[in-house]
Amino acid sequence: MVLEGEVKLNRWGYQVNTSSDDCISAINSYYQQVLSYGRQRSVILEASAHDPNCVLANILAAQFLCSDPARGAPHLEAAKANLQQATANEKAVFDAVICLISPDRDDDIAYELLSKLLKDFPRDLASLKNAQVLCFYMGQPDLSLDIVQQVLPKNEEESYIYGMLAFPLLELGRMEDAEKAAKKGFEINREDCWAQHGLCHVLQYECRFKEAVDFMEECSKSWSSLSSFMYTHNWWHVALCYLEGNAPMRKVREVYDHCIWKELERSDAMSAEVYLNALGLLLRVYVRGEIGIFGDRLKILGGCLTDQALWYLEWHLDVLVIWALVSTGAFDKGEELLKGLKSRISKMGKKKKQKMQRGMLLAEALYGYGKGNHKEALELLGPDFDASNCKIIGASDEQLDVFNEVWYVMMLNTGQATKAIEVLEERIKKREGASFMWRLLERGYSMLGRPEAHTVAEKAKYLEAAYFK
Repeated sequence: MVLEGEVKLNRWGYQVNTSSDDCISAINSYYQQVLSYGRQRSVILEASAHDPNCVLANILAAQFLCSDPARGAPHLEAAKANLQQATANEKAVFDAVICLISPDRDDDIAYELLSKLLKDFPRDLASLKNAQVLCFYMGQPDLSLDIVQQVLPKNEEESYIYGMLAFPLLELGRMEDAEKAAKKGFEINREDCWAQHGLCHVLQYECRFKEAVDFMEECSKSWSSLSSFMYTHNWWHVALCYLEGNAPMRKVREVYDHCIWKELERSDAMSAEVYLNALGLLLRVYVRGEIGIFGDRLKILGGCLTDQALWYLEWHLDVLVIWALVSTGAFDKGEELLKGLKSRISKMGKKKKQKMQRGMLLAEALYGYGKGNHKEALELLGPDFDASNCKIIGASDEQLDVFNEVWYVMMLNTGQATKAIEVLEERIKKREGASFMWRLLERGYSMLGRPEAHTVAEKAKYLEAAYFK
């Protein structure tokens, strides 16, 4: 039972059982870091230091430390020990976080708990962020949209809510709605990096590459305080726009060197988060046959990724690591990681195992691609492959699209020009401004001796000259 005089209100106006103003201040600072993708989320440890008995402070600290269970355990125990004195909001957050950080988490139960929490406490945007991150790793943008729409009426003028609305709209292909939401979020808070990111997604998808680069480079003045992931991910988008817009390759390399790889020089850098974006960019360059311009950068990156402390953190990262290891000659390491993933899947429950099969096939295919076994890799992906069906590995459509590009190239490399033409023609209907797709289509037509190859080549040339020249 909460005693009178011990209750204070957090940022959302919900009760927290603490008598410490400093504890509440640190909790609110943590919320700000979560929503802004800040690099100072460790501020939550100050909250539990100010009030070691505060359930909310301790359960949020346990979540922050979930990758280091030994450090998180005392906070978890403190939260459990004081649960009887917690407020209704604290208990709801406790239940949801306990489920989220469980090693054998049931995603459906976690979603139900977060959904109930947000029905009772709709202004808790940090819990909304938890729910959306969960949906991302479940590969279900539909649920992510449902839950943000559920709380939107109570948060219509709040900073960060519209960036959170924009992302699932993007993932569901609702570009016009996503652009409106991202713009509204940007109007409320021009430094909302998630709203900036959402708008860049739209511009990039619509092949408005120079507009996207100009917008993001202007926004980049506000990025110095972002987490390693968000900082390098936003720059990854800029690099992709340069790449897809056919800017000089040195521009892409400069972004890699100065805005992605350079992040590792920071003492508080999270290396795995940097490597994810570095790999995602280098694979795009590799697929386009331009990796030579990057010198030994892929080899250096591959050498870093032999460190097994970087394995099994995220499926998306693991898939990319397998490709990098194998393509740089570390076959034994690549095979070891692949076997490790298979072992982990074998221990999953039936439902989760079924969902992860697509991720496993993708990992095996990237292993084959890295080794140059394109025919074998194609057989694994199948004739109807669509990378957007692999969201379960924890990647957006934009991050996944490189695997479609790998698929197209492997089809052409193995002489399957007719099938490649079929899928490329459909793809171009959605993104007519993507010159690389036109170049692949030209190659397919040329392989079959079709006269359309000349017209398609002219279209590609026009697009290649349109953006950054």
